[in-house]
Parts: sequence; C-alpha cells; structure tokens
Amino acid sequence: MKLKNVLIVVKDIEKAKRFYQELFGLTMILDNDGNMILSEGLVLQDEKIWREFIGREIVPENNAGELYFEERDIEAFAERLEKLYPDTRYVNRLMTHSWGQKVIRFYDPDGNLIEVGTPT
Repeated sequence: MKLKNVLIVVKDIEKAKRFYQELFGLTMILDNDGNMILSEGLVLQDEKIWREFIGREIVPENNAGELYFEERDIEAFAERLEKLYPDTRYVNRLMTHSWGQKVIRFYDPDGNLIEVGTPT
C-alpha cells in the first residue's frame, strides 16, 4: 500500500491554490472542478463538496493535524509570509526548540494548521 495524497478542505479553491503556490512553490497538477491536486501530493477540496460528501460540518482550526514543510532559510520564509499574508493567524511565530530546530506554526486562510521547520 502507498499513501498518495493528503486532502485539506478550503472555502475558496483559487485563493488556496495561490496561497500554496506563493508560499511553498507548489504547482497545480490537476483541476477537477472543486478537487485540485497540487505537487507534493497536496489536494485541495472545495468545502461545499466535502460537506455534502461527509454529511457533517467542517471545523476549521481544530488542531487535529498539520501540514509540515521544511525550509533551510526559515527567516526569509517568515518574512515572506508576513509580507504576503499579514493577517496570518499564528500558533507560534518563529521560535527555536531546545534541540535547535527553528519552527513557525500558523493557519492557512481556511484554518488548516501548518508547521514550517528547519531540516533536522
């Protein structure tokens, strides 16, 4: 068995695509009308379609999982995030763990939790 994709729910698929392109350099592989596959295996699913499919409400900022990215120049990333998305909701701004890894945690525009850390 092989894990193929990770799906996150978004309110505005074009806005979400732009966010992940601008900050993480992800590119669109397939746009299937409300279901968009980006590079690195990230899938964006339109909230209306997802809600209808599962028959439940969507709970943004539920803190039950996160997308994790690694970035060597994390200071430049943090500056780019602040410049492009000044209204970002942070869990923690850039910090250094006791073992030396630098990380930043924040929510994407739809409340999906993201962590960016330096390679360990």
